[in-house]
Amino acid sequence: MERGSVQQKISCVFVTQVKDEPSAKREHQTFKVLATETLNPLALNAAIDHALATEKVDGTCCYVTTHKGLPYLWARYDRKPTKQAEKRFKKYIYSKGNSKDFVWNVDEDFKVVPNFWIPAKGVKYFNGKPYPDENGHIPGWVPVENSNKQYCWHSCAVNYTLGIAIVLRPKAEDHGSLEICLVRLSDLLEQTLELIGTNINGNPYGIGNKKNPIHFLVPHGTFLIKDLSALDHKSLMHWFEHCQEGKVEGIVWHCKDGSLFKLHRHHLGLNWPIIDTHLNSKPVSIRLDLCKYDYEADSSTFLGQLSKKDTICYDRLKDILLD
Repeated sequence: MERGSVQQKISCVFVTQVKDEPSAKREHQTFKVLATETLNPLALNAAIDHALATEKVDGTCCYVTTHKGLPYLWARYDRKPTKQAEKRFKKYIYSKGNSKDFVWNVDEDFKVVPNFWIPAKGVKYFNGKPYPDENGHIPGWVPVENSNKQYCWHSCAVNYTLGIAIVLRPKAEDHGSLEICLVRLSDLLEQTLELIGTNINGNPYGIGNKKNPIHFLVPHGTFLIKDLSALDHKSLMHWFEHCQEGKVEGIVWHCKDGSLFKLHRHHLGLNWPIIDTHLNSKPVSIRLDLCKYDYEADSSTFLGQLSKKDTICYDRLKDILLD
């Protein structure tokens, strides 16, 4: 089954409820969003029973599409409202208004976006212009240029001269192990991926260190979950709490019609991050196969540093250290 592309916010597989308690997921958020025991009707309509379950990886979302005539990595960049417009929006929501009924003036209510910004696929249009979602944002993407310091960690994971990405994935001959390899960006076109590593989201997988940071790209839907419990609240709670494979941030289900649904540990009131995750405890091999590329190692780059470790195997992902 083809994996879905993550262009929009993914709905929870269960109907959710809001509790007036401080969030463990987002600092300063005064409420929690928790899963009820009722399956989301949209998930049932999408035949969730026959969906492909994959690990939800904790990083920042990326996208590969063309830029300047070449396959490029793009970073997530949502177009957000101005302070004045956001105040109006929040006031409307707090007065029990439905966010879908709020009327935006896209030309005046939203901040200017960087050059080359594009709206995400699936964004609704009104009068020929991208229109915000129920959260008041217009999801989108900006190309990762090597000169842009804001996206320096994204840039580490790609090489546009060679046209490659540094990818973490299951080892072809042993899915219980991982491999770090090079994948042509052209083979990743129109796919979304997760950038993970030292300087992303507090580094929940313990990868690298500040002196020698390490970052990889993980295509969405890469890590299949094979022995998932029954699709009910109690069984999934048990899976997260007691199974080695359940030591993950969450689950994403890829349905045959392209729909995506998720379940985060926080939806169940469970903590994340945790000390030992399923991902960072797996053995990993570095297999760059640089003979395929006309590449002269530059020790000042991440690829150059990684190339010194080519063919080395480690007991765990978090054991990899560069020098």
